[in-house]
Amino acid sequence: MKILFQGDSITDAGRNREDPHDMGPGYPKYAAEFIREEHPGVDFEFINLGISGDQTKDLMARWREDCIALQPDIVTILIGVNDTWHHAEAKTFIPTTVFAANYRFLLEMIKRDTKARIVLLEQFVMDVPDKRIFHPDIDEKILITRRLAREYADAFVPLDGLFAAASVERDMYHWSDDGVHPNDNGSRFIGGLLAEALSPVIEKIAK
Repeated sequence: MKILFQGDSITDAGRNREDPHDMGPGYPKYAAEFIREEHPGVDFEFINLGISGDQTKDLMARWREDCIALQPDIVTILIGVNDTWHHAEAKTFIPTTVFAANYRFLLEMIKRDTKARIVLLEQFVMDVPDKRIFHPDIDEKILITRRLAREYADAFVPLDGLFAAASVERDMYHWSDDGVHPNDNGSRFIGGLLAEALSPVIEKIAK
């Protein structure tokens, strides 16, 4: 069963880009470990093609090669924070209609050109002081991601809300040093949540 992890630096996490099967040290590594433990009878191929700095428009540019051509059984996508971050300082935010159209393009291609199941993870930002300028924009784009998940996804991981809840019990810096990029604790947290969301999807495919 081929599972493709797609996204930006949170997915990339410094992986070896010459080896698409290298999960890197981030959440894909933990998700793959948890999935293998939970489904020992399934032969998995895990592929990580997250690229640091990517926005939705960048995924669009490489989607045919880096998703459709691979014909995965499952695609997981975590994208969107850079659609806010890269435009925050100048406050030249991408219109929500453009963000929604970009994301829908990716999902429509999967539905049209593959048989892959879709698992979406929502973009997130923790409440650290220097990232508070993100909220007027990213909060709207998170809502778009949730709406698209209801329309397209076989499973959904609401990371922004889940990190907000987790940061009540543990300080937000327990999960991330900058409020966006998870540290090892945050990566393990995401990996566990993703593995849990993937489990019923894997079981359906494996029947």
